[in-house]
Amino acid sequence: MDAEVVALPPDEGRVGGPEWADDGPGETHHHSRAAHHTAGEHHTADERDTVGKHHTPGENESPEQTQDARELAARFEEEKPGRVLAGPVGVLFTGITVAVGLLTLWQVFLPLSQGSKYYLIFFLAGVLPVVFLAYPSGVRLRRTATDPDDRRGPTPVDWLLALAALVVCLYPVLPVAIGAGGGGYDAFLDRQGLLDPLDVAFGTGLLLLLLEACRRTTGWILPAVCVLFLGYGYYGGLLPQSWPVAHAGLDFGQLVDAFYNSDSGFYGTPLDVAASYIVLFTIYGAVLDLSGAGRFFVELSAAAFRRSRTAAGRTAVASGFLLGTVSGSGAATTVSIGAVTWPILRRAGYPAERAGGMLAAAGVGAILSPPTLGAAAFIIAEYLGVSYLQVLGWATVPTILYYLGILLSVEIDARRSGVRPVVIDTGSAWRLLARFGYHFLSLLVIIVVLALGASAMRAVVIATAVAAVLSFLDRRHRLTPARLVTALRDGVRGVLAVSAVCAAAGIITATTTKTGLGPQAAALLIDGAQAVSSEPAVVLALTAVLAAVALSLLGLAVPVTASFVIGWVIIGPALLNLGVEAPAAAMFVFYFAVLSEVSPPTALAAVAAAAVTGGRLVPTMWQTLRYALPAYLIPLAFVITPTGLGLLGIGGPGRILTAGLVSALGVAVLAVAAGGWLPGVGPAGVPERILGAVAGLVLLWLEPLPMAIGAALAALAVAGVYVRRGAAGHPGRPAVEESVDLGEEREWDGSTRG
Repeated sequence: MDAEVVALPPDEGRVGGPEWADDGPGETHHHSRAAHHTAGEHHTADERDTVGKHHTPGENESPEQTQDARELAARFEEEKPGRVLAGPVGVLFTGITVAVGLLTLWQVFLPLSQGSKYYLIFFLAGVLPVVFLAYPSGVRLRRTATDPDDRRGPTPVDWLLALAALVVCLYPVLPVAIGAGGGGYDAFLDRQGLLDPLDVAFGTGLLLLLLEACRRTTGWILPAVCVLFLGYGYYGGLLPQSWPVAHAGLDFGQLVDAFYNSDSGFYGTPLDVAASYIVLFTIYGAVLDLSGAGRFFVELSAAAFRRSRTAAGRTAVASGFLLGTVSGSGAATTVSIGAVTWPILRRAGYPAERAGGMLAAAGVGAILSPPTLGAAAFIIAEYLGVSYLQVLGWATVPTILYYLGILLSVEIDARRSGVRPVVIDTGSAWRLLARFGYHFLSLLVIIVVLALGASAMRAVVIATAVAAVLSFLDRRHRLTPARLVTALRDGVRGVLAVSAVCAAAGIITATTTKTGLGPQAAALLIDGAQAVSSEPAVVLALTAVLAAVALSLLGLAVPVTASFVIGWVIIGPALLNLGVEAPAAAMFVFYFAVLSEVSPPTALAAVAAAAVTGGRLVPTMWQTLRYALPAYLIPLAFVITPTGLGLLGIGGPGRILTAGLVSALGVAVLAVAAGGWLPGVGPAGVPERILGAVAGLVLLWLEPLPMAIGAALAALAVAGVYVRRGAAGHPGRPAVEESVDLGEEREWDGSTRG
């Protein structure tokens, strides 16, 4: 039959990386972080169809059409879309962000002698004012406005807020004494615990501006949570002292002192991580993307599986994994791989909802996968005082199990749904590797430099330099000085919202520290589990389940980074008090914070996938949950049993091997139970699926007796499938190969349902 034609985006589309246009230093687009969706913000069928009809950017398409793909990615991230800044404002924005980027690089090799907090003051003074320039307020005072907020420049109020932010951020280093306030950085530190009224006034100003910055970038929920903690700190002394969460009470000056002039407030660990690790990795991602790595990763994925029966599904999963090194967002990665692979999946016969679930799970896997995990992973390294390489080691086995589950689901779906084999007409994978395989070198540099004992900051700076030099091997993607300026601008732009969130998270951590809320909340969580059983193993299991539910609900409301910070200070102590090792507790909180992107009813990655495929939203969410199931269960496995620590690479080779193999068997059995098909055998009936589900769950309780019972139940389920096959006969499905050409036409209709 005639080959159907689908195309990869052209180089100008910059698949997989920061989704804002490369317009040079004079103009910058801010569409890469989109509004945080709540349960009530789902798209109607008409809206989904409209979104689905966006064309994959082609060589004959206009810049406006190419921008549509970027805007689509922007709409489904945790952060709201920003403005298009052009002309003098765009030049000013570029100048400020490049200066902040250079300051960050300077801090890596020649750190400021006054210490990290001194650096954080200048970093926040650089990023907070431009938040008000880059992100509109979303409040329209006149109904006659015709241009959308992202197309209008900053308003006078925005400029005023930006100036106020600059003043309150720089006040701690003001060298001039103003009454008893001011007087320089050392004088400001000397007043810790005894702030002058002027200090309190400026601290209050910064507090209010950070809340407004968070509202502009992520919505109302995180500021509301911060205000809730602020109210608890101020009014908690009025609670009945018999209540576990009551405390002695703090006056407003004490709270501002904790926020403004302590190491656990605005300038605490979260902002330190954003200003050191995250900004450097976003600059690295921008450089890697501008060098053409995103396009190479997608082409390589397509070439590697072009002749397999499940080429379409495997290409989607592999693309998500590789693009995770360029894009740190699950929703953005979902849109990037969906724009390329949905036409292939549709031609192969995948229903829109099932394809959407696959794309969303693959996109979120990018945040869970080494070597560039989500932002919260850097906070883990700081909180636990370990190297980032060690955190990568903890994430390795869970990542393998996660993708094992997705790939098994892909194989099962291909057979159960009668998916047609697709031959992807693209070049040889070996030829691509020989020509463009150098894109992997900078990733290897990160691992090697970390292994040699260097800090993560130095490792990523060296990797960035390597990627920039290697870009000259491809004349289309050479990083000229102008493109390097673009990379710095885009990298710093990528942490504007994260920096506001991290600084505001200091309100939560400082309040928790000052009031002792963490231990009190942990005691309440444990008491709830002990009300059901006094058996220690059961108490731990119930506490872990309650913690998972709480973290999942929290993640629906606030961004991943803030979700992790809150979860660690509130829920982390409960797990630690029950004897869970700190690495296991931290990774447990991390995984459930990240999984908010696939958890209904928000499930941003699933919403993005449904927009790409035109599928129904709720079924797409449930399909995403099915594909991402291992990510929900593996964290429970490494928390509730000592053997489970082997999943984090902790313990001897025997423990690691046992935990890995048994968990892999559990993931496989769960995939069969969820998909209703045993690869190589045939369909599984309801009894076999129930047995498989029970077997998979029991296998993840990594103790000798549960593992033996789980293995026996799994064997019984497999035997049942064989018996069913013998009784019904092997149905078999005719396979019709279909050729898909990725090199010519680039038009696709996302409204078609598979």
